[in-house]
Amino acid sequence: MGRAFAYVILGGGVAAGYAALEFVRLRTDGAAGELCIISDEAVAPYERPALSKGYLFPEGAARLPAFHTCVGANDQLLTADWYKEHGIELILGTKVTSVDVRGKTLDTSTGETISYATLIVATGAQALKLEEIGGNGSDAENVCYLRNIEDADKLVRVMRSCPGGDAVVIGGGYIGMECAAALVANNIKVTIVFPGKHCMENLFTPKIAEFYENYYASKGVTFIKGTVVSSLEISSGKVTTAILRDGRRLPADMVVVGIGARANTELFQGKLAMEKRGIKVNEQMRTSDASVYAVGDVAAFPVKLLGGEVRRLEHVDCARRTARHAVAAALDPSGATGDIDYLPFFYSRVFALSWRFYGDNAGEAVHFGDLGFSASSPSTPKFGAIWVSAGRIAGAFLEGGSPEEYEAIAHAVRRGTAVPDVAVLARQGLAFIVREGRSGAARSRSGGLCGCGNTPSYAWHATVGVAAAVSIAAFAYWYGWKAPYLAKRDS
Repeated sequence: MGRAFAYVILGGGVAAGYAALEFVRLRTDGAAGELCIISDEAVAPYERPALSKGYLFPEGAARLPAFHTCVGANDQLLTADWYKEHGIELILGTKVTSVDVRGKTLDTSTGETISYATLIVATGAQALKLEEIGGNGSDAENVCYLRNIEDADKLVRVMRSCPGGDAVVIGGGYIGMECAAALVANNIKVTIVFPGKHCMENLFTPKIAEFYENYYASKGVTFIKGTVVSSLEISSGKVTTAILRDGRRLPADMVVVGIGARANTELFQGKLAMEKRGIKVNEQMRTSDASVYAVGDVAAFPVKLLGGEVRRLEHVDCARRTARHAVAAALDPSGATGDIDYLPFFYSRVFALSWRFYGDNAGEAVHFGDLGFSASSPSTPKFGAIWVSAGRIAGAFLEGGSPEEYEAIAHAVRRGTAVPDVAVLARQGLAFIVREGRSGAARSRSGGLCGCGNTPSYAWHATVGVAAAVSIAAFAYWYGWKAPYLAKRDS
């Protein structure tokens, strides 16, 4: 026995929530029961960035239902009741065990077979485990990963069990850096271990990384670079010591692992075309099977800004935008929706710092601002870098910018602003890119330039209600900055 739906979203993460909201907005004449979401999580889709930020606060921490999607975009709060009111079936706590793409069916862990006409794959990614890189200890009581709300609950429990204790963070990327800041806020001593030369090696330049490492050091964080944790010593089910490859031993009351993620493509191996360790899609987010779309972390799609190069981008902004685009394309398969034109965007906020990056970190990096950190450094530093490739701006990073400055640099990157003289750019720095970006934005508003994809195209909806508005205001606080500029619709 089973059920049949016109549209099925497989996965219950950020992308699923934004896809559902887009479906409701575009399918104004749709019938109840057309769409269902299948998720192995027990709750409706929520904003995952909160898990490494506000969820870990020692006081006033974020908790559901306050950060269900789509409050991260300053939009409606989609609780389980919202899905019910809009005739969307939520099948929660249910794992899909197999997929028949040709037969358009999904088999679930409950024994049900669900059929679809159109499938949107939003299965996301899963945290890499220590065992996948030759390590051990994932099952220890005090070893934590962070991918979903269950992981976050465990992390909170473990933090609260060892106030003033020692934490070893394995990995110097997004999760490692954001969790380290949260651990410090919870009065835990932190040592970060990773094999690279500096933190956030895939994005930061050495100069940018040096600033953040010095800032973290001022908060008591120790960095051990160029080596790895080779094993974890466990006693009575808990890690007591992290042993490094060079033989050093680090005391550990808890361990946080952030060594990367792997796209959840297993169900579709051999059934859909793959690329970049994800599901290959076209500019409409359509896979090699015309009835299947893929979005978010799992989707490898052509990025127009990069000359059509296929990328798989693991970030919440990408999940939101690709989900919306896929729904629009699926509801109008004629192609009238147009091709996705995504501006790669990443951000983070730790301690009192907040940065954003747009574009691609390819070419020569030209730094600006004061990247030196000391005890006398301003409480709100402002600095960054501009990447120049083939005489044009390819990417930009800015710490401590205003909304207007971020908007301007997004426009400059989107336009591929020409840089006739790198020396002039080096002297003028942020002033150059803001001036050029504002010029481009003005032309965009007057119709002379295609929008950069980072300008809101719909306003706040009054139907959200007072309670949801309060939740959204709180969520903006938990993020540490105003959310509206982050999540905008594709043009």
